[in-house]
Amino acid sequence: MIHNVDNLKDNVVQLIPLKEKHIDLLWPIAQQIDVHKYGSNDISTLKKLTNYIHTAIEDKNSIPFAVFDMRTSAYVGSTRFGNIDDKNKVLHIGWTWISPNTQGTGLNHKMKYLMLTYAFENLNFNKVEFRIDERNIKSRKAVEKLGASLEGILRQNVITKNNIKRNSCCYGILKEEWAIIKQQFFNT
Repeated sequence: MIHNVDNLKDNVVQLIPLKEKHIDLLWPIAQQIDVHKYGSNDISTLKKLTNYIHTAIEDKNSIPFAVFDMRTSAYVGSTRFGNIDDKNKVLHIGWTWISPNTQGTGLNHKMKYLMLTYAFENLNFNKVEFRIDERNIKSRKAVEKLGASLEGILRQNVITKNNIKRNSCCYGILKEEWAIIKQQFFNT
């Protein structure tokens, strides 16, 4: 198991292992977010956010983070490694929600770069996957800007909080693709 991850950071963003103390720090951001529009999670009340964070922390196949914007010195959301499959060396990056003020500023791109680098170069995983509601064009485009390939669509595999049976687009990046993707999509 690989569940002891330190902070991941650069000059734009810091990913801090999620703790109970982050509930109050993330509550102002959670009130601005409509995550249940496309997903099955709901953080629309303090109680629901508390349950969401407790579930994330307790999940043995997950490494959740609080997202800290280094430019504004403020917490702006949450993300995580999830569905960690140590045997097959595959994990998902997702459960991401960030402040509307940080969307489109490059913060998410930097955040995903830190996570992908850690997954491939530190954890030595073979594949990173992303699953996104087929209707969520904004998130799909963001993942495509990371160099991830659309591998297929799972039909009606998640019931959203709006009781919609959603289709999930499955994107992936393979370890052997990472060096080229890193150069082409992250300019490193």
